[in-house]
Formats: sequence, C-alpha cells, structure tokens
Amino acid sequence: MSTTQQLADIKIIPVIALDRAEDIIPLGRALAENGLPAAEITFRSDAAEEAIRLLRQDQPEMLIGAGTVLNRTQAQAAKDAGATFVVSPGFNPNTVKACQEIGIDIVPGVNNPSAIEAALEMGLTTLKFFPAEASGGINMLKALLAPYGDIQIMPTGGINLANVQDYLALDRVIACGGTWMVDKKLINAGKWDEIGRLAREAADLVA
Repeated sequence: MSTTQQLADIKIIPVIALDRAEDIIPLGRALAENGLPAAEITFRSDAAEEAIRLLRQDQPEMLIGAGTVLNRTQAQAAKDAGATFVVSPGFNPNTVKACQEIGIDIVPGVNNPSAIEAALEMGLTTLKFFPAEASGGINMLKALLAPYGDIQIMPTGGINLANVQDYLALDRVIACGGTWMVDKKLINAGKWDEIGRLAREAADLVA
C-alpha cells in the first residue's frame, strides 16, 4: 500500500516532538491501541532518529514518518532508522531529489502556487499544506486546490479537534497532521492514558 493510501486510511497523523527517545515506546503503544497507528516524529529534537528506530522495532506495522527533514543527511538518517516517509516544512528541491535518490517518499510543505508547481515538476502529488491556519486556513486551501486537480494534501499547523473535520471534508485532503493528542507536556509527564484517550477521541471523530 502506498504512503498516500496509508495516510488517507488513518486520516489523523500525530506529529511528535520528543526530548527522550525511549518515551516513544509507551507513546506509540498508546496511539496504536487507540486507533491512530501512525506517527510523524520531528527532527526538531536530537532524540528523533533513535525514537524512529525504537518505534519501528516495537511497532513494525505502524506508519512512521520523519518530520522537519531539511536535508539529505536527515533523510538518510530517517530511512536508516526505519521511517516509511519524510515530511519537510517547505519545498526544497535538493531534499526532494535526495529522497528520490535514496528511495524514501517525501511529503514537502507548500502554501503557495509556485511551490505546488515546483513539486509537480518533480513528480510529487502528495503535499503538506503548512503552516495551515497561519497561511489562511480552509479558504486559502480551497483556493490553492482549485487549479491543481491531481494533488492531494495533508494540512498541518494549527489543526485541532475543533477544525480537523472541516479540513478533512475538503475534496483531496487525505489526512491532517496534529499535535493536540501528543502534547509535549503530556509526554514529558508520562501521561500515556491521557494520550490514549485523546488519540481515541481523534480516531472516533474520523471513523
């Protein structure tokens, strides 16, 4: 199954920033056991690479992405650790080319027509709308989708329980990235039951 299809099946992708790599084990279990068998682990922390490796070992069937990937080195590290795909905040042709060369899917960030067309030029049709709310939200996304019939979008940035259904209701929005169910304070406090509850709430919303 393609990465795009897996994203579309799960619909809500938890975007995770970790201070301690080992926290990913109970966190991943809380997500998987409550209907969200996916994780985008961001390279904004030094724990990301090890967390991806640990999660892949503990949850071999999980859809695991590496977020905030900015260059070839991080893309290679993500692939070696076991990530299924990488996500970048913007569209960097060098990072896209690196991912294509090493054989890992990339979902780059776009929020304007020029970036969308640059992505299409490199054969990419699954893109991230980022930062979604700050870039104009639903209205901006509708306007961006209109001229481009063959792209599929994963909005991320400012997505929450209150607006996720509005985004997912748009044609060709396949999934949304969100942090609300994996708040860093909950992770650092080890509140896995609360994370599980929030994951179940999110999963039920899009079931």
